[in-house]
Amino acid sequence: MLNSESEDIKKIKLKSIIEGCLQKDNKSQYELYKLFYSNMTIVCLRYAKDREEANDFVQEGFIKLFNNLARYEFKGSFEGWMRRIFVNNAIDNIRRKKKNHLLIGEDEKLDAFAEKNMDGFDVEGELDPKLVMEAIQKLTPAYKAVFSLYVIEDYSHKEIAEMLGISVGTSKSNLAKAKQNLRKILKDAYNETYG
Repeated sequence: MLNSESEDIKKIKLKSIIEGCLQKDNKSQYELYKLFYSNMTIVCLRYAKDREEANDFVQEGFIKLFNNLARYEFKGSFEGWMRRIFVNNAIDNIRRKKKNHLLIGEDEKLDAFAEKNMDGFDVEGELDPKLVMEAIQKLTPAYKAVFSLYVIEDYSHKEIAEMLGISVGTSKSNLAKAKQNLRKILKDAYNETYG
């Protein structure tokens, strides 16, 4: 009973903070920022090339959040709604910079990636989450974006293709290549640590 009461109190407090933000109250905006900064930074790191770019995504995300807060209808998870804004902001940035990113064309065959076995090393095995996040950070921005959208955010290849302005085949190729690169990065890190 106590746990559900504390959840109710958290919801009431969050609603009060959101209502303050809607009134352009700086203190409420700062409270909301403090409350979600860490979580949104983690989200943005999945799409950014480095921490500096992730911080830029976070700042832009909060600006967009405050500008669109009136659209939140207090239905469902606020953090889930907020997360979509931050992911979409990161994707918009990637799309604008797409000319600088390597995107594999549809003509790349997924079979070629499957044939490159990493000596049985399994990406989905038990690994330190910090090590996995560091490995994801080493992917190219295009691979990181597709991997994060598909594996972490649970978008379909069709949705990813529309968001990034690429074909479904390119989305699938980028995901396959991202997984292949992750296997290699994680295998190398594992061998370095446990040799």
